[in-house]
Amino acid sequence: MASKVYFSKTITPEKVLELYQLLGKELVGKVAVKVHSGEVGNQNFLKPDFWKPVIDAVGGTVTECNTAYKGERNTTQKHLLTMKKHKWSEYFPVDLLDAEGPDLELAIPDGAVIKKNFVGKNLANYDSMLVLSHFKGHPMGGYGGALKQLSIGVASSFGKAYIHGAGIPEEIWTADHDQFLRSMADAASSVVDYFKGNIAYVNVMKNMSVDCDCCSVAEDPCMKDIGILVSLDPIAIDQACLDLVYASDDPGRDHLVERIESRNGVLTIEAAAALGYGSREYELVTVE
Repeated sequence: MASKVYFSKTITPEKVLELYQLLGKELVGKVAVKVHSGEVGNQNFLKPDFWKPVIDAVGGTVTECNTAYKGERNTTQKHLLTMKKHKWSEYFPVDLLDAEGPDLELAIPDGAVIKKNFVGKNLANYDSMLVLSHFKGHPMGGYGGALKQLSIGVASSFGKAYIHGAGIPEEIWTADHDQFLRSMADAASSVVDYFKGNIAYVNVMKNMSVDCDCCSVAEDPCMKDIGILVSLDPIAIDQACLDLVYASDDPGRDHLVERIESRNGVLTIEAAAALGYGSREYELVTVE
């Protein structure tokens, strides 16, 4: 069955909120809002003022997890300073889910590669989640969207290494690449299962570099902005974003497509669909 994906070419904070409200989904209880805090030096990440209307509307707490690589977000102390520098903590309550151990372990009984996922233990304090994703390229995943936010984004620092290493954290940068992509799909499924349908997704196709917001020195955007997408299905929303990139006649399209295809990015969507927690079939509802 096709999932609904709402889309608008207008990219404003107000339009994000309008599209979210079209979902008709009330996020119950305490809401975790998953964002990308942005590596220090990155020029492309979406700033807190852009997200403010929708975060305020759900009364959410901005959540993040520490990274598994060197930078300004790999320890709790540095990450909190980055959240302050980037003004997240000026606008919202902020919670680093893995600020203190031990991690929360989520089972993935049907996982194709990994059978467990390690997330920040503070995830247990929340009843629902709003996943705010900046859709763009990625040096390893090919692209970054909702599925990456659910997997790498919600994973603890150790959990990130576990996913990257396809279950062997010591092989974080040397594991089989396709197994890493499948592990992301596995990990994302555990977060979807954890919240039992109490999740909504926003992907914003703006500042689309081939590089991720985790890069302190990222390439400038290579193609024009496309729009905002909102859905209750993480697989459908990522597939719709890929389709919009492929359908674009922008001169920079080929550069982004090369990044996605050279890393076999679509495999994450294929693996996620095989696990059955969403659909690659979708109905794109365009909103002026």
